[in-house]
Amino acid sequence: MNAPIASTTAASSADVAIIGAGPAGGTAAVTLRSRGLSVTLVDEAPLPGGQVWRALPQTLKSGAADRSPDRIDGDKLRGALANSDVDWRGDRRVWSVMRDPQGFRIDALGPSGTETIRARSLIVASGTHERTVPFPGWTLPGVMGLAAATILLKSQHVLPGQRVVVAGAGPLLAAVAAGILKAGGEVAAVIDQNGALDWLGASGAMLSRPALAIRGAGWVRRIVGARTPVYRRHCVVAAQGETDLASITIAPVGANGAPRPEGRKDLTADSLVIGNGLVPGTEITRLLRAEHRFDRDLGGWCPVLDGGGRTTIEGLYVAGDGGGVLGVDAARAGGRHVGETVADDARAVANRSERRPTSRRRPRFGAAMAHLARLRPAHVASIPAETVICRCEDVTRAEIDRAIDEGADEVNQIKHFTRCGMGPCQGRFCGDIVAELLALRQAGADDETTIDRARARIGSWTARVPIRPVPLDSLIGDFDYADIPVPPPAPL
Repeated sequence: MNAPIASTTAASSADVAIIGAGPAGGTAAVTLRSRGLSVTLVDEAPLPGGQVWRALPQTLKSGAADRSPDRIDGDKLRGALANSDVDWRGDRRVWSVMRDPQGFRIDALGPSGTETIRARSLIVASGTHERTVPFPGWTLPGVMGLAAATILLKSQHVLPGQRVVVAGAGPLLAAVAAGILKAGGEVAAVIDQNGALDWLGASGAMLSRPALAIRGAGWVRRIVGARTPVYRRHCVVAAQGETDLASITIAPVGANGAPRPEGRKDLTADSLVIGNGLVPGTEITRLLRAEHRFDRDLGGWCPVLDGGGRTTIEGLYVAGDGGGVLGVDAARAGGRHVGETVADDARAVANRSERRPTSRRRPRFGAAMAHLARLRPAHVASIPAETVICRCEDVTRAEIDRAIDEGADEVNQIKHFTRCGMGPCQGRFCGDIVAELLALRQAGADDETTIDRARARIGSWTARVPIRPVPLDSLIGDFDYADIPVPPPAPL
């Protein structure tokens, strides 16, 4: 077991603050400390590792069965941080980030109340959130995301259900299904939106990373060995149940991703874990008004970055999947590279004025996996009118379509018309689908290039404070009405 990582609750300043302690943020922190800069690393989780390298809670003991590559890599990162002088701030919910004359101010809510961190430079390593294309019944208890299932499996050793259907698109399908089988669970079926030819088209990229390809092949062997039915080129179109999930309906999909009316089939299950790719977490970079661009194959809206992870805001950097979804290996390498860049910039080794923003080099493996998990416009177009899109505010597709009919022509107008995106998640889980529905109407075509131009035109939600929901009484402190300063009345 690694040595405990020191934690502090006092307000502080540092050369560099990093938000997010996954593979990208944690690696950047270690790199920066090795270059002599002071670093404050902040994350909502109690221990570093992020979603992929999530640590077991202290109440669970790690044994031989837990020595997976992700566990090993996560322990290495936590050990490196424990042996460094990084100021670790776990269990902190960042609710505000702003620029100030000295650089950046980060406000967070921690175990001992509110904290303020100031830093000359800021690295955002906020990772991603998952995306689900809504369908009737997707809000039933028993339906959860692929990422939620991985949390249960990795950090709690808990199965997501007794009889589980795993559905969606991308490599996480096989990883979750194999994880459930390894833990002794039953996988009723795997529903893959991609077909055999889609995976064959990605085989060259997969072979560019033999270790990852072998690991994926191991997942597939476990699924085949369990004789789990795999429905390729299918998607979930409905879920049924009175109080919780009882069954799902699947349908074959066409080449464009749209479900077909023929060949539908019902499957019994008490749990459905589903995910249609990942979306970069850009709340902080949008809040700070960095320039963004839409890239479907990278997950949607991404900050504009140069080759060193610099944004269009001086002193603001992005590392990992928050800059575009390319996977854990790219995130780790990117964290190291961005850490080196920030250290060089802090010492004025290179003249920033001579640099020009350029696209990141996309690793073949990560780019191929992201392409398999991309959002299909025709799939979104098939969502029935009565389906809830924004589950926080209970807004249906019909209400969104009506707002468009009434003149809403960009996403923030839809928010004003319907309250869609105003709930606790602040549009993280519905924003991509709402924007796609609007783009489909504006594009008047079903090809991705035309729709992507519409997506770029209609924009994304405006980010606002608080970035994450926080209890108001935690922010205002302890006082009563008598403590409020009241100015003397104006003379008559």
